[in-house]
Amino acid sequence: MNLPETRQHHDPYDQLLLNKFAGKVPISFLASYVYFTKGGIVQKLIHQIKYKGQKEAARELASWYGYQLKTECTLVKDADLLVGVPLHRSRLNQRGYNQADWIAEGLAEALDIPARTDILVRKRFNSSQTRKNRMERWENVETVFAVTNPQEVVGKHIIVVDDVLTTGSTIEACAAELLKAGCRTVGVLTIAATHR
Repeated sequence: MNLPETRQHHDPYDQLLLNKFAGKVPISFLASYVYFTKGGIVQKLIHQIKYKGQKEAARELASWYGYQLKTECTLVKDADLLVGVPLHRSRLNQRGYNQADWIAEGLAEALDIPARTDILVRKRFNSSQTRKNRMERWENVETVFAVTNPQEVVGKHIIVVDDVLTTGSTIEACAAELLKAGCRTVGVLTIAATHR
């Protein structure tokens, strides 16, 4: 399968991407495996992963990406934990799994960094982000997440993992909570990212 790889792990300080977080929350690095375009192969893959039960595909993609990260750069060498963006319990029950956790598992296997599902929780159910603009997305998630075990994050370098980076508001909200709880730095890895 020929995927549109970003190769961002060679330039994880790409200002175009980091500007999504500028002045809001300090992200130490940001990299995505492939580009997401409407109607493209990656959108179809993500749809299969999120809505058609293809959780193993999430793990496999993440494992490939993890291998690249391990062999081609030193980006994640100081990371202590991988934490997937959590789903609310009702959405998790409906879907049966959290694709971000499966992505974190695939990365964990390749990178030999522990993935944890008990660090961040989604406190309340919120509507889908899909059709919202940047401001609406931020308002939709700004008080949604909480760190359940602050003692587990203090002084640590944590990588937040998700499937797709669009406006960055969900990851921004997760990072803000982790930093508030005392973690040293937050990096971000996603399977896909939109071009802008």
